[in-house]
Amino acid sequence: MLHEGLEQARCQPKNPLYDAMTPQHEFTRLLGEIRGCTLCAAHLPLGPRPVVRGAMSARLLVISQAPGTRVHETGLSFNDRSGDRLRDWMGIDRDTFYDERQVAVMAMGFCYPGRDKHGGDLPPRPECAPLWHARLRPRFAEVGLTLLVGGYATRYYLPQTRRETLGATVARWREFLPQFFVLPHPSWRTTAWERQNPWFAAEALPELKSRVAALVTPPRSAPYPRR
Repeated sequence: MLHEGLEQARCQPKNPLYDAMTPQHEFTRLLGEIRGCTLCAAHLPLGPRPVVRGAMSARLLVISQAPGTRVHETGLSFNDRSGDRLRDWMGIDRDTFYDERQVAVMAMGFCYPGRDKHGGDLPPRPECAPLWHARLRPRFAEVGLTLLVGGYATRYYLPQTRRETLGATVARWREFLPQFFVLPHPSWRTTAWERQNPWFAAEALPELKSRVAALVTPPRSAPYPRR
């Protein structure tokens, strides 16, 4: 009788409630938690608006600093001149960059942190990455390369580099492959650094473009709303 009961159970249609608890369902729920987070609300001058992108199928992960005002307004990661420069470094267009099936973007701080007294952006809120990264990053299991963009991401994921300048770390970019590709932040502030370090454009960027091209392809249609 017990054997017959087990055989009948194997033949029963699957419970749709059970089917709903798939990795995709859990991933979607996690994104909802992140986008609804208000932990740092009291410290955010424009209020919380966590910005994160990506699907579980993404092959490329970009870990950046924190959104600027333009990204906060539009809710679209790297939707600014820094993003244009980063995409140029990577050798891809906007449509490819914003195809969440291929490219995921998560910052050290998901919300715009405000400005300091000198007019520059404040650092990412320190609560954010420890709270969310360990839960989110493993969901991108198909990622073949992670770009660490800027000092905050680099020092968080490569703690052995914390006692050296970011420029010195970027100069050792080959040492962190194949898992990580270390980059300076693509803001206008690094244009002088790039001119002073011609090896970056001559050696690092061609390798970056080659590795990115091996992982992503231009989508057939625009995967994001133009803003």
